[in-house]
Amino acid sequence: MLGKLEKRLKIKAHIRHKISGTEQKPRLSVYRSNMQIYAQIVDDLAGKTLVSASSLGLKEKVTKKEQASKVGELIAKLALEKGISEVVFDRNGYLYHGRVKEIAEGARKGGLKF
Repeated sequence: MLGKLEKRLKIKAHIRHKISGTEQKPRLSVYRSNMQIYAQIVDDLAGKTLVSASSLGLKEKVTKKEQASKVGELIAKLALEKGISEVVFDRNGYLYHGRVKEIAEGARKGGLKF
């Protein structure tokens, strides 16, 4: 019987087998912990993180979903400044629901296409 973490890692491996970030269309990877949420845009061919954002820098006290939405908008703003307008979304084995969905919608609202 697989535990929660093993199950997520198995799903993540299956997703990463199909998804890869290039210079023209990098990968937007999401990681969530119990209290924070992190997003980074990665060029897998070069092995470099191009842009990153997290909820650690947010000053105001808001709900986790609102945090995720703000991080999505922030990552989109930073990406557009670097000239990145289109990405591939990597949910990192998490369900596309709740905070992961909010970060994606926030990034779309900020101007990223995926």
